[in-house]
Amino acid sequence: MKISKVSLPGKLLTVGVCAMICISLQGCASKPTAESEEVSIQDEKLPNIVLILSDDHAWNDYSFMGHDIVQTPNLDKLASDGITFRHAYVPTSLCRPSLATIATGLYAYQHGITGNNPSKMVPGGKEGQEYHRLRERIIAKIDKVKTLPQLLKDKGYVSLQTGKWWEGSYSRAGFDEGMTRGFPQLGGRHGDDGLKIGRQGIAPITDFIDRMDEQNNPFFVWYAPFMPHAPHTPPTRILEKYASLDLPESIAKYYAMIEWFDETTGQLFEHIEGRGLSVNTLVVYVSDNGWITNPTQEGRFLPKSKQSPNESGVRTPIIYSLPSKFKSGFREDLVSSIDIVPTILGATGIEVPPELPGINLYDNLVNGEPLNRDTVFGEGYAHDMDIIDDPESTLLYRWVIKGDWKLIVSYDGKNASYQKYHDQFLVGPRLYNLAEDEHEKINLAAKYPQKVNLLKDQLEQWYKLEERKMIK
Repeated sequence: MKISKVSLPGKLLTVGVCAMICISLQGCASKPTAESEEVSIQDEKLPNIVLILSDDHAWNDYSFMGHDIVQTPNLDKLASDGITFRHAYVPTSLCRPSLATIATGLYAYQHGITGNNPSKMVPGGKEGQEYHRLRERIIAKIDKVKTLPQLLKDKGYVSLQTGKWWEGSYSRAGFDEGMTRGFPQLGGRHGDDGLKIGRQGIAPITDFIDRMDEQNNPFFVWYAPFMPHAPHTPPTRILEKYASLDLPESIAKYYAMIEWFDETTGQLFEHIEGRGLSVNTLVVYVSDNGWITNPTQEGRFLPKSKQSPNESGVRTPIIYSLPSKFKSGFREDLVSSIDIVPTILGATGIEVPPELPGINLYDNLVNGEPLNRDTVFGEGYAHDMDIIDDPESTLLYRWVIKGDWKLIVSYDGKNASYQKYHDQFLVGPRLYNLAEDEHEKINLAAKYPQKVNLLKDQLEQWYKLEERKMIK
């Protein structure tokens, strides 16, 4: 399938300008003090924040990314009205660690949530007491780090969790309201009631927004529906559109799920606009990881997508929209989901904690200047965590993109699950020129050994390994 590179005309939105009057004995030429800058920020109305996360969604499966079949009119409008980074990434290509990174602004090796589950190889297996004890220990890792809802609370934000949330009850991460009770309660593996959002309407979100608006409270909404994630059970009215195109049934259902997800985002945007909140609402969109549907197996994915370090696993568009501040446009800068927390904090005037490794993009989004960044990093782990407090124990990959070049290296971490998705990739270094080969078909490692060594050094500078050995 041909995925063309397109550039949609961005709609120029009105940019609200806060006038600052500089009054001093030295005249307007003097620089404002830090105190005056703080007063200016405080005098502005805080933006509402809506974070939208699709689930198991390929980077090119959107109309605005050039797909010639999938229809995403509501996300297309968001992309056109906002600032859309088409070369954006998540550091890990697995649901739970990726979501934990988006919620904390930390890499997986920093927050410690590197896999979805404990190892099922423990005594008693998945039904044993040890497995459940380890499961609770993984959840408890969220207690040791600051989350976005907690950071926003100091500014008076009221937060709502809906959809995918692995880390126990919504309250455990500082959300004021939420849908997920969280395990170890029965049925709480990765979202329980939260997973109903989208598939059963968005009333919990619209009701929350209405209350916050009436109370004049700034709000933060986490909308992470279980979509287009399997089970792929789209409404018949949408499925029929794709089933008529002579596609494999599994692919038709996946495409229909994407359109269904897009439809729910449109309902959310319509409600926000209907309350007159669009201009001052910061909407951020990202997918947790990629996906390539297996045409012969319903609800399953192919290697080189989910769980992999390849583009189809870690690449995603990231969109920021705040009509009162941002001019629209499509950008080619390298960005990462690691930037989302510091950028949201930047939009609210909250000081970014120094331990966060991402970049606060807010000023750049306002002034439109290119980013001073040419490198992004990522890491990949086994689905199941072996030694809970040792992230390296299940490290399988690290990757780095610098300019047009991408290096993937594999490590000897323990892997006791989903072997078929990893065995063929646990090989020597893979080097790709993404400008010429964005689908990573030609490994150039043997041709450019110096480039390989340079990028390997950058990985070690990013964070130095103590145990794992690279597969050569």
